[in-house]
Amino acid sequence: QVQLVESGGGLVQAGGSLRLSCAVSGITFSRNSMAWYRQVQGKQRELVAAITSGGSTNYADSVEGRFTISRDSAKNTVYLQMNSLKPEDTAVYYCKAWIYWGKGTLVTVSS
Repeated sequence: QVQLVESGGGLVQAGGSLRLSCAVSGITFSRNSMAWYRQVQGKQRELVAAITSGGSTNYADSVEGRFTISRDSAKNTVYLQMNSLKPEDTAVYYCKAWIYWGKGTLVTVSS
């Protein structure tokens, strides 16, 4: 059974930081690209950041330079370090591996 479990969301003031984690089980983590998406109610889910099995990364323009995606194959975990947070970063953040999704973690950035 494949499981992706996100954690680390919460309430933070603008300019602050959060680190999201996604613990993965049931798939061969080291062979899979991983990604973080986010969704605001009423809007489409959008790609935030992705990392390949080899460690190559790409980011949405809106988070480039502020967010960093990383992975730890020893822990089967992918991270999203979010710095200089803005109110427009408020969303539910989801972890994705291949066709599988986590249930999401809410990030709220107050102004």
